Amino acid sequence: MIRTLIIDDEIRARETIQTLLEIYCKDDVQVVGQAKNMRKGIDAIKELKPDLVLLDIKMPDGSGFDLLARYGKIDFKVIFITAFEEYAIRAFKFSAIDYLLKPIDPDELKSAINKIKNLVITDLTNDMDIKFEAFLSNMRNHNEAYKKLVLRTTENIFVIDINEVVALSSDRNYTRFYFLEREPIIVSKTLKDFENILDEFGFMRIHRSHIINLKYIERYEKMDGGFAIMRGNIKFDVSHRRKEDLLAFFDQL
Repeated sequence: MIRTLIIDDEIRARETIQTLLEIYCKDDVQVVGQAKNMRKGIDAIKELKPDLVLLDIKMPDGSGFDLLARYGKIDFKVIFITAFEEYAIRAFKFSAIDYLLKPIDPDELKSAINKIKNLVITDLTNDMDIKFEAFLSNMRNHNEAYKKLVLRTTENIFVIDINEVVALSSDRNYTRFYFLEREPIIVSKTLKDFENILDEFGFMRIHRSHIINLKYIERYEKMDGGFAIMRGNIKFDVSHRRKEDLLAFFDQL
């Protein structure tokens, strides 16, 4: 069972979250306590030693981020509870931070708990530190130039500047990231997961299996159906359906 602590300044919100967990996640979660603000949340974490903290961001005596900043190494998992505006939600997604948007949807809650359940125990100690640092960077820097993308593999968690990414390719349920100055990174997420994150930052899907960073394209090769040639001489098929979008990009230059 995942020993879970709920920290939220609204008693109705805490009770709602506990009720949802008891209904939809009763076989996986044991709620060990609740806390109504940052100070009591810190005390509850020290006393109860939860596996998971469902953490509100805005509280009267400090934010959820302030609470986490009190710890050196975070040896528990965190799912943020937020009603933040869109730029912050995007920062969550880039940083691979788990969050639930108020009002909480039961299916999203179940999905988040299942993700926690499936994480290996050895990943608990440094995973949150890395993702939290990337999240703070993305919150401070809202523009494309400084976005950080967290990529998790079986052996490492990489924090990547978005501008380093040349392209992404699909390999079944995996995605391969290409760079100019480092080896490719393969992660166990689909291309669609990243398309939704990157579509506002100069990336274009040119094929059902490829997304490219338009700033790195060097030419369009017309032969054999069409290819996008990227800096570093990386070559990707362009589907017939996506060809017009790519040619329209060249027309705008």
